[in-house]
Amino acid sequence: MPNSELMSIGSFSRQCGLTTSALRFYDDCELLPPAEVDRATGYRLYREDQLDRAILLRRLREISMPLTAAKTTLESDRNEIIRAVDEHVGTVLEDAAEARRLAAVIKASLNPRTTEYVTTLRGPVLTAAIEQILTATTDEPGRAALNGIRLEVETGTVTLTATDRYRLSTRSLKPVDQSADSWSGTIDADDLRGCLAELRRSTLVRIDAGEHEVYFQMAQRGTRRCRLLTETFPDYKLMLDALPPAATRVAISKAFFLRALEECPADQILLRVGESTITLADNEIDLPAHMTGPPIDIWFEMTTLYPAVSTAIGADVLIDLRAPDQPATIRSADHGDLTTLAMPTEGPGEIRE
Repeated sequence: MPNSELMSIGSFSRQCGLTTSALRFYDDCELLPPAEVDRATGYRLYREDQLDRAILLRRLREISMPLTAAKTTLESDRNEIIRAVDEHVGTVLEDAAEARRLAAVIKASLNPRTTEYVTTLRGPVLTAAIEQILTATTDEPGRAALNGIRLEVETGTVTLTATDRYRLSTRSLKPVDQSADSWSGTIDADDLRGCLAELRRSTLVRIDAGEHEVYFQMAQRGTRRCRLLTETFPDYKLMLDALPPAATRVAISKAFFLRALEECPADQILLRVGESTITLADNEIDLPAHMTGPPIDIWFEMTTLYPAVSTAIGADVLIDLRAPDQPATIRSADHGDLTTLAMPTEGPGEIRE
């Protein structure tokens, strides 16, 4: 190729986004050698068709892919590149989680830990409750408390609560033991997710609270730390107390209801509650149900309704309906200690005053 059709290292640098020093480095590493080197001046010259490789190399390095892995990836086809990128990002996330855990250990070792005993719970029971409540958390910028689980300890009862503003889930547990005083705090949901495997395999879990964290102490499995959120948790008790009584109550098989929801392709679900059936209007699926109160048509987002039903305990669920614009209460027919509030939505074309 004539030199007139080649690019200088400066021109190539501007087009691919790599600095000239980086281009020299990648030449030395045999990742991106120039098309030619001027014998008289030693200047590196590049072809236009090298730009795609240079840009891909830059992007791989921007996600901190090691040189050896980047070299292999550059020689791969499209599908292999995608697989390599996904694999690398997974490793980075695992390393970041481990670094955060080790950082917490370091910080805890530097500061004298002043804690108070809160309660002791059975590990498998606590884990199941956390997993049920976690479905009502959300990671929303500026509202950290929505990505937290509220833990409240009162005499003889431990309550877990979470809300994403469209759902509210609350679960009550009976502790094995607890301190004489009441305690409450909002625990970071992401930190809790990282503890579930150890909690599930621990017969008993002791919970101690510090100023900025809680500690889950497990025999033979050590101690796990979770951050406490400082943002105020929504006053869900006030909202629960302000709810009007249910107008219509429906008892329905959880398995049948979930199966019907899974067959609905729509993002929004219209429930037509009649005298002895719930009809999913989009698919005209009729489900046998026991109802008291007047018939009602009510819309829900699939992403709100399905998790609320799927986390219920037992074979049947009770659904208390108030009005098309009022929260519905979903709870287990035989186990009343898990309660979820699900907000209805406006149906297509509806305008609410």
